[in-house]
Amino acid sequence: MKILHTADWHLGKRLDRFSRLEEQVSVMDEIVHIADEQNVNIVLIAGDLFDNFNPSVEAVELFYKTLKRLSLNGKRPVIAIAGNHDSPNLIDAPDPLARECGIILIGHPKAKINPFENEYFTISKSEEGFIELLLKNSETPLRILHTPYANEIRLKEYFGENKEEEINKVLAENWKKLADELCDENGINILTAHLYMNKKGSEILEEPEGEKPIKIGNADLIFSDSIPSQIQYTALGHLHGFQNIGTAEKPVIYSSSPLCYSFSEAGQKKYISIIQAESGKNVSFEKIQLQNGKNLVRKTFDSIEKSIEWLTANPNTFVELTLESETFLTADERKLLYQSHSGIVYLIPKIKNQEFNENSVHEINLNQNIESLFQDYFKSKNGGQEANEDLMKLFNEILNI
Repeated sequence: MKILHTADWHLGKRLDRFSRLEEQVSVMDEIVHIADEQNVNIVLIAGDLFDNFNPSVEAVELFYKTLKRLSLNGKRPVIAIAGNHDSPNLIDAPDPLARECGIILIGHPKAKINPFENEYFTISKSEEGFIELLLKNSETPLRILHTPYANEIRLKEYFGENKEEEINKVLAENWKKLADELCDENGINILTAHLYMNKKGSEILEEPEGEKPIKIGNADLIFSDSIPSQIQYTALGHLHGFQNIGTAEKPVIYSSSPLCYSFSEAGQKKYISIIQAESGKNVSFEKIQLQNGKNLVRKTFDSIEKSIEWLTANPNTFVELTLESETFLTADERKLLYQSHSGIVYLIPKIKNQEFNENSVHEINLNQNIESLFQDYFKSKNGGQEANEDLMKLFNEILNI
């Protein structure tokens, strides 16, 4: 059985003032083509389907059109769970309509999916946090333990969590109970979850820049050794870089986001994971690199000329540009930079004299004229950078209003 694992689509996400919808349309199309070319049997989407609780009409339309294409109008089961950016009620809402297209949407932890059947597959068993799925052309059942994003409130509501208990303990006990009762070697056993998980004793994994953090203190740490031994592959969402925090024999995979969504991901390659699974055997998986989407680049230059030369040569990028100079950038210089490239997201002026600090201005003479006073104040607050002629002209205009 072939399974495609993807996550963290963040449909509707923006990069500051820039929409990413056009790129998302392209990369969703790419994922559909990979699913078809690889002839996968199942698709798993491990959360953060949208970027916020109230996605735009365009993002919702792209989501459902993509799921319908992935499902081949019901022939290929698609299972999608909610992440910390998703509204679980929004994800659950279209359930009856989604089923007709072979799409299973799971918004809440410990959700129980009512068994159903179409001409291509059957949900043969269902418990809270568990489904067993049987394809019509296969005798091997697929068992999926599913855990959408669970914050403290949801855990308390669905798992009866005591405040003193760690999330790791709650989830480990729940997963073990389900696996012991419902997962054996006569089927394929998968866990899919949207959470922060790490290998015990490993360095802390950085959450994506600009993301809503879901690891807050040690009580929220979830370790990979809490995964039941019956599970052959764990499909995770939340961290945006592809990584296996499990082993080659028992992979625990963050499949990555399909696009770079912040400059902390600059230079990252993005992937989906294709899993080949059989009952009673170790799985194998292949990561396939996604090609669509603009590159995010962090660049530093020490002159306007060098900046413009690079910007002109690299138009199809989003750029965080740091410009080192000895004076404050003029309005004309800023205009020239923005005219040379349509994808400058952040322009960060930086002085070359790093030895200056606020303490180097011991006293400001309060008896001097207002113009000199402003110049000293500006210098003290901007790392020793002098207020340029344009800024002083603007200051004087304001004084004379």
